[in-house]
Amino acid sequence: MIDTNQPEFLNDLKEVVNMFCDSDAVNIRHRFKESENKIVNTVTVNGKVFAYGNLVGELNDEIKRKRILKRYAKLSLYKGLAKFFERDLPWGALTGIRPTKLAYQQIEENGDFKEFFTDTMKVSDQKVELTEEVINSQKGIYVKDDDNTDFFVFIPFCPSRCKYCSFISADVKSAAKHVDEYVDALVDEINFSAQFVKKLRSIYIGGGTPVALSDSQLEKVLNAIDKINTGVEYTVEAGRPDAITESNLKLMKRHGVTRICINPQTFSDKTLEFLGRNHKAADVKEKFLLAKDDFITNMDLIAGLNGESFDDFKASIDQAIELSPDNITVHTLCIKRGSYLAETENRLPEGEVIKMVDYAREELKKHGYKPYYLYRQKYMAGNLENVGYAKSGKACVYNINVMEEISNTVACGANAISKRIYSGGERIEREASPKDVMTYLQKTDIIKAKKRKLFS
Repeated sequence: MIDTNQPEFLNDLKEVVNMFCDSDAVNIRHRFKESENKIVNTVTVNGKVFAYGNLVGELNDEIKRKRILKRYAKLSLYKGLAKFFERDLPWGALTGIRPTKLAYQQIEENGDFKEFFTDTMKVSDQKVELTEEVINSQKGIYVKDDDNTDFFVFIPFCPSRCKYCSFISADVKSAAKHVDEYVDALVDEINFSAQFVKKLRSIYIGGGTPVALSDSQLEKVLNAIDKINTGVEYTVEAGRPDAITESNLKLMKRHGVTRICINPQTFSDKTLEFLGRNHKAADVKEKFLLAKDDFITNMDLIAGLNGESFDDFKASIDQAIELSPDNITVHTLCIKRGSYLAETENRLPEGEVIKMVDYAREELKKHGYKPYYLYRQKYMAGNLENVGYAKSGKACVYNINVMEEISNTVACGANAISKRIYSGGERIEREASPKDVMTYLQKTDIIKAKKRKLFS
């Protein structure tokens, strides 16, 4: 429970509390006071009082003022909770999903970000170093241009639903009667949306599992995208090896796809069965060998899956490195509402998950992989992060653009979010399509009208 005299800060304060415990598990009183160029945040946690003062200088820009006042309120609450629980978190008081975006802002304003991260936001030295490595890896790709555009297409169907998943997706067999109608509506939206592309930087078909579509359905989507493709980076999140076939690999190659994701999540057959993924680790290797000569490849692994020990995760990392895909993305398990695990399973001890993530980082670096993008989510085990690692020259433009919010996104399909960038991302306008397939199909005209307004 949080009682604050600044209601507009409430949601941000809850985010800080949730990094330590359930917000209902403690009684928190927050009081904000401002006088001249000084602010004081007083935080009371279960009767223990912590007060923090900060000099803020002249804040004539109202948007910047609100951002800074909110930041110090969150920081004060973090410091109070860290003392109360006698526990520091790896990302300190940072609650946003894009640490590197904040780092770039600090570099533009002050020439460096490290002192702000370490001294002000209490980020650990290890995570400061990770942030710096990511920024260095993005050189040559990170470009601010309000005309730059990424084109995103969402396919909300999968062979089956994984137990950790909270995405809007449906079993392609149970949803079969709607798939053709969805594909036709999606193709129509792609054709309509082509007019909003300026400087195309990348194309990304995500899901769900796009290759869960039949070859004829998938080719309809690829044919539509052919009309806008100028030879840019082109990714299909193939994902599940049980849906990847020699036929759809050839189809994607023929239509100019340059990158695919083959995502084992784990190389433990026992865990795969528990998660409801209808494939074995051997299937991952088989499909990877089919694809590796024709595409830049990515593999996703998850640290902290239920029932897995450090040794299980270590074995998965080691097997992925042995296969040597161009990219390996290490996700920390994030149990969100809407997933099976959120209701039924407990997380691994945080120390085990931290050990897993640290091992992945060190081993991947040893084998020539560099971290090139990262993001965080709510409810992540250990308050950690997701990191994409790539071999030299193999980083994904789309991932960087989306995570740093430096490029427009023209997005098509259910649950797709289009973004319009202004002033290099200083201002962003968004327009989201309905999440579920049936509502999307009923509102295609409204979706088009809103998209036209966004990009006009």
